[in-house]
Amino acid sequence: MKEIVPGGYLFYDSTKPLPASKFREDIHVIGVPLTAICNEAYKLPRERQLFKNICYVGALSHLIGIEPAVIEQLLKEEFASKPKLIGANLNAFNLGRDWAARHLDPIGLQLQRADAVGDRIFVEGNAAAALGAVYGGATVCAWYPITPSTSLAEAFTGYCEDLRTDPDGTKRYAIVQGEDEIASIGIVVGAGWNGARAFTCTSGPGISLMNEFIGLSYFAEIPAVIFDVQRGGPSTGMPTRTQQSDLLLAAYASHGDTKHVLLLPADPGECFEMGALAFDLSDRLQTAVFVMLDLDIGMQQWLVPPFKWDDTKRIDRGKVMTANALEAGEFFGRYTDVDGDGIPFRTYPGTHPTKGAYFTRGTSRNRMAGYSEKGVDYQDNMERLLKKFHTAATLVPGPVIRPAAQKTKTGVVYFGSTSAAMDEALETLEDKGHHINAMRVRAFPFGQDVYDFIHAHDEICVVEQNRDAQLRSLLMIEGAIDPARLTSILHYDGTPITARFLIDAIGKRLDARQATRQITRKT
Repeated sequence: MKEIVPGGYLFYDSTKPLPASKFREDIHVIGVPLTAICNEAYKLPRERQLFKNICYVGALSHLIGIEPAVIEQLLKEEFASKPKLIGANLNAFNLGRDWAARHLDPIGLQLQRADAVGDRIFVEGNAAAALGAVYGGATVCAWYPITPSTSLAEAFTGYCEDLRTDPDGTKRYAIVQGEDEIASIGIVVGAGWNGARAFTCTSGPGISLMNEFIGLSYFAEIPAVIFDVQRGGPSTGMPTRTQQSDLLLAAYASHGDTKHVLLLPADPGECFEMGALAFDLSDRLQTAVFVMLDLDIGMQQWLVPPFKWDDTKRIDRGKVMTANALEAGEFFGRYTDVDGDGIPFRTYPGTHPTKGAYFTRGTSRNRMAGYSEKGVDYQDNMERLLKKFHTAATLVPGPVIRPAAQKTKTGVVYFGSTSAAMDEALETLEDKGHHINAMRVRAFPFGQDVYDFIHAHDEICVVEQNRDAQLRSLLMIEGAIDPARLTSILHYDGTPITARFLIDAIGKRLDARQATRQITRKT
């Protein structure tokens, strides 16, 4: 063994030596002959290949002091449905552990047993969003498999089996795997037209295919919820990589003048909350609502506080005309906005045998649903839809603002899964003397408080996980923000953003600005 150097540790199969160019000075390399160990222990080629991973776990557990009983329990849980595999995996685990005990010196790192989790749960965002959909009243899910969103539909299926199935076996839900993404969103819009709370889950390529139906939801004013679990792009993208890559695609989905509500959860806890909220917003606004997860939130396990739900909460259906109201003549017109929020009343099919059966709106109707091809009527519809979008800004979750310890004119804006890394980075930057006010946006359209925060600072760093600064673009487009005020901090290699990256990128920016100021003062 070489002398141990500061830094991390890299384990590799020493029977397949790596070239010198693959090594770093800050990484201490430990070779374990996994192939040789498994070739000696197993005859079948498939076993030799499969058990190398468990053999590696055994070697690692010895070096950092993981108790064998802990791994044994985990293997029993993992293979509970296939008990015959438990013994075989334990054998492979012990092969690696025994080899490490005989051949490897201590590395100076030991895992310490601790129980610091506290009152938190271990859950992935897709499962949390699916449970939120159940609590939000969803009864219809139409989807087409695509990584990384598939587990959301699967989790919703499991929750419905438990929570939406009557004691006599009657199922109070419908889950349909469409022939493709286009069929899936079509089913969702059809279910929404009939009054059901319906959703689909997909990723960027699916959103691309759904654009026509999304536009129908917008102009016909039919509720629909879309969970977009973002992955790397463009085109088919990288299904195993994460990015915040669909903001512009979702915000302006479809052709023509469309604007859509986006909810931006930061962790599985907010996936649950916003997964439920999306259905209330969609019904009240009579439009499509996107919940923008990403692979990092959706498919990774996170530690979060237990979900909370107010049992007194009731579903908000928005402006729906009842049969009694229709019978009494309390009908204002299918396009008429009576209170200035841009939202007319709607009816459900079958609400009344002769009145209010038709509520779907379109481009060739006037306020009273009469046929019209007049430009003034079309323009009237478009302006009302824009007014409704402005109303949405008052209904969606507001930003979370974290003030610095000292007064400062520097701010940072971020969203979604960047939150955990940003929390750590802000603490470290504060210790280094960089005082930064922070704002996490949680929804689009942006409320006035988002723009107030930006205008209160001389410089804003906008942090996001995509190449083309999509959040920055949305802020400039919707708020007419001077581009010079917004500095992009971009991370888009497909891996989750880290505090180290943020500390380096933001710190260098602030150090350079401080140096420029000092030079200016001297001259």
